[in-house]
Amino acid sequence: MIRALYDWTLRMADHRHALWVLAFVSFIESSVFPIPPDVLMIPMILARPSRAWLIATVALIASVLGGLLGYAIGAFAYQEIGQPILAALGKGDAMEAFSTRFNDFGFWAVLTAGVTPFPYKVITIMSGWTGMPLFTFVATSILARALRFFLVAALLWKFGAPIRDFIERRLGLLTILFVVLLFGGFYATRFL
Repeated sequence: MIRALYDWTLRMADHRHALWVLAFVSFIESSVFPIPPDVLMIPMILARPSRAWLIATVALIASVLGGLLGYAIGAFAYQEIGQPILAALGKGDAMEAFSTRFNDFGFWAVLTAGVTPFPYKVITIMSGWTGMPLFTFVATSILARALRFFLVAALLWKFGAPIRDFIERRLGLLTILFVVLLFGGFYATRFL
């Protein structure tokens, strides 16, 4: 089923209403959909590099709005909707233990999930469930998703098709490395 969703998402990149499809995928990916918006963004930007920034902006806005839906699911319907979603992603068992520490790292959790391949929907639901302050959640989501989508857009705009393989295979690893270095830098300046 995941492969069929992936193939459908990829085919939509050529659709005449691709920006609307991107907005829809970005919105639902933030709370329930398993395929990230990058799958649509990459072929859309390669086909029309002059629209790279518009494409990234649409993905950003829709993703943050979808994140608010995920937050609402966590805050108001965790048992009925949120818990089954997290269980389907294989994250259900760890949620109880994780929730006690989540808000201590809330900013960093949202930032990390927003820029890395870690499922952003897990963090949006957890943010609502644990009662993370809404302002912190929204501001961090905007920062994280902007970093992710505009980095992809910038790389594709600058380097075109040759960078596609790099983005699809290694961008997640590099963003994780960036976040680790960022954490390390903040730790070093605070405690050393």
